[in-house]
Amino acid sequence: MRSAIGIDIGGTKVAALRVAEDGDVLDRRERPTPADDVAATVETVSELAAELAAAGGEAIGVGAAGMVDFAAGVLRYAPNLAWREIPLRDLLSERTGLPCVVDNDANVAAWGEYRFGAARGYRHVLAVTVGTGIGGGIVADGELFRGAHGFAAEIGHIIVEPDGPPCGCGNRGCWEQVASGRALGRLARAEVEREPAGRIAALAGGAEASGRHVSEAAREGDPAAAAIFATVGRRLGEGIAGLVNILDPEVVIVGGGVAEEGAVLLEPAREAFLDAVEAPEHRPEVPILAATLGNDAGAIGAAALGLGLRP
Repeated sequence: MRSAIGIDIGGTKVAALRVAEDGDVLDRRERPTPADDVAATVETVSELAAELAAAGGEAIGVGAAGMVDFAAGVLRYAPNLAWREIPLRDLLSERTGLPCVVDNDANVAAWGEYRFGAARGYRHVLAVTVGTGIGGGIVADGELFRGAHGFAAEIGHIIVEPDGPPCGCGNRGCWEQVASGRALGRLARAEVEREPAGRIAALAGGAEASGRHVSEAAREGDPAAAAIFATVGRRLGEGIAGLVNILDPEVVIVGGGVAEEGAVLLEPAREAFLDAVEAPEHRPEVPILAATLGNDAGAIGAAALGLGLRP
């Protein structure tokens, strides 16, 4: 059976999988991302690909956070990494001797869920990845929609609060600042200020409170943590409603590290979505589903793109 190497370059780690054409993960590797050193990151990715390809693999697919020119194979800009105008596809092909494709990390995650995960069986899909920030991928009639320059679905950088928190992209009040892990962390710190004897403060133990502490407290049933998730979930659902009004997908898939918290985030998002979407009583139901491939979605989708798989 054919296989390819799928690589997901994140801000903290590079995850690499060897994936069969049916979506099965055959092998995996992982290393820290040298995020401020482009040459070292390219070398890390090349080494991981070579290690996995020693046992098989006829192509490489890469997902990278930022604005990727898919046709040129160039990472033009990454808002949270020091990457500018990097010809990543050609660099990796030269080092490994394998054909390579490079796409946005949320695009490849969307493709993984579409081919093998929660969106299987649908033709029109909006995928929203909720982690430290927010990414997006759009499958339109069975094809990834990239737009004129490859930059489509940068949904996390829609401005929803013009005077809101500063964003890594240079603007203020982007959607990802109010509906992602960054929002959880900011609200956690506000809660610790308000209630220094609360559970979130206790879990932080004197360190700066973060989204991780909110998640831990929520799993313990802490009301303040649940309220923070409800706030973030509401903002998430409102944003999804606006995108559904524009794109009219059959389904919305929500993945990413924060989304793995499940109902505590997704239930308020679904409620806010129904309150905000245009004429919900006059349109077919658009379910908001949890992603099923977890952290492997990006690498699996990248491998599938590397093999040129289509439904």
